[in-house]
Amino acid sequence: MTDAQWIRVTTTESVPRREGRAVSLGGWELAIFNLGDRFLAVENRCPHQGGPLADGIVSGCAVVCPLHAWRVRLDSGQVERPGGAACVRTFATRIEGDVVMVQLPAAADTPGNAERAA
Repeated sequence: MTDAQWIRVTTTESVPRREGRAVSLGGWELAIFNLGDRFLAVENRCPHQGGPLADGIVSGCAVVCPLHAWRVRLDSGQVERPGGAACVRTFATRIEGDVVMVQLPAAADTPGNAERAA
């Protein structure tokens, strides 16, 4: 099994403050958000009906899904509204110079691999 790896995603100025951008990396569709003081990354799929979270409205440390207004915490992936156990996967981020880096899980944990292994 391969260890998780850090991937260069984009420059910090490519993601405007209080907005998100969709990126595809290693089998994942991610949403990268610039909160001003930090960048966060989550799976770019609302757990309700798969809405593109990168296109949502950022409110504090959460994003509101553009399809049905589900509110998802960007730091934990938990759905705040409506309440419940639904969540999206989060990914560690860091900044190196002016580059946003995202830590992807081991290859065995990528979408599709889990279904093929089952």
